[in-house]
Amino acid sequence: MLQRNSLDFLLKWQKSKKRKPLLLRGARQVGKTTLVRMLAKYYSNYVELNLEKANDKSLFDLENIEQIINGAFLLNKISPKKGPTLFFIDEIQESPEAIKQLRYFYEERPDIHVIAAGSLLEFALKKVPSFPVGRIDYLYLHPINFDEYLQACHPQALEVLHQVPVPDYGHDILLQKFHDYALIGGMPEVLSDYIESNDMVGLNKVYKKLWTAYKDDAEKYAKNNTNKTIIKHVIDTAPYQLDRIKFENFGNSNYRSREVGEALRALDLSKVIRLIYPTSSLIPPLISNFKKRPRLQFLDTGMLNQILLLQSELIGIKDLSNLHTGRIIEHLIGQELISIHTEFEFTPSFWTRENSNGNAEVDLVYQYQKHIIPIEIKSGKQGTLRSLHQFIERTNHSFAIRMYAGVFKIEKHQTPKGNKPYWLMNLPYYLGTQLPTYIAYFVEKYNMK
Repeated sequence: MLQRNSLDFLLKWQKSKKRKPLLLRGARQVGKTTLVRMLAKYYSNYVELNLEKANDKSLFDLENIEQIINGAFLLNKISPKKGPTLFFIDEIQESPEAIKQLRYFYEERPDIHVIAAGSLLEFALKKVPSFPVGRIDYLYLHPINFDEYLQACHPQALEVLHQVPVPDYGHDILLQKFHDYALIGGMPEVLSDYIESNDMVGLNKVYKKLWTAYKDDAEKYAKNNTNKTIIKHVIDTAPYQLDRIKFENFGNSNYRSREVGEALRALDLSKVIRLIYPTSSLIPPLISNFKKRPRLQFLDTGMLNQILLLQSELIGIKDLSNLHTGRIIEHLIGQELISIHTEFEFTPSFWTRENSNGNAEVDLVYQYQKHIIPIEIKSGKQGTLRSLHQFIERTNHSFAIRMYAGVFKIEKHQTPKGNKPYWLMNLPYYLGTQLPTYIAYFVEKYNMK
């Protein structure tokens, strides 16, 4: 089994005196069930229910929690032992009644450690009239990130990655490993197959199977047959959208804006394709502008590469900024940033300024304390960062980040027009999961107030 960083969270949850039932959220096939089974090794008793099975689902028609617990042990032919019990309810979206019952586990049997998960859980939660707000906690699981990839394949390189700042002697090997990771992707099944076979060519079949499964799921979260058809069209054409999208006539179709919007919002709920909206904020709070055209963020960059047939271009590449007009590295850093936020749902954001004198767009912005930090993801000289300069000239601080294929360094510059001095931290783009750590380092080093 691949080691997941979220296991550390679960082990702390296990020991917490304030532990609540835990709802494990995330797209299908990101390893939710496997993660819980890893945790089960730390328990004396483990009961697993799958509510897609009629017998398991019927347990939640019983009168009280005691009957449900005793029935679950009996159904699984388990005699309880002394020690802690982990109770896992998988595919809980199949039973709104089971979701409601989570509150009674918390109130009546806090000694039973309860985790629930489901592939299409986001849709089910909207249909539960008495959702147990305040009585459950959440954990968001994502595809495997670069940290976890190194932990599985190159643990020595992981130790170097965690040094701040990253040493120059580790740069070339980390860059190479990150390019391998970009090709393989973060889907657990794909990475497991690769570790076992060391065959990159064979990954195509696994990815095709996964992508087909996501497309087949469309009927599960479509409101009607027309909505189902539009969702399938969006899934088929979305990977080929190079930049910010328009809903109207999406993918060279005749579909109206409202119809495409409904389809994309359903896919956003499923976490397969997310809508990333821009902001015009220069100071916190970072507020998305839902009237502006969004970008699309796919569940996994490795899967996107397979759909776009970019595998051969990735082999031996020196700079991901040169691949697919820079879209792939921008997408991958967004995925890395999403992956490290596991206790709440995090959505990345980018900055735009649109007026009659011209438009500006910064690839990524990240809120840290009382500042919004602009982040450009590209190669090239400092002088080419036109949009970043516009942001710096208008904001209340003088700090910016560029992520690229080069080595770590911090430079002093000034904006070409406004002559405003600022610090530019150049980060190798394999440090996506380390961004908050480096921003904190940046702030402390230069006494940013």
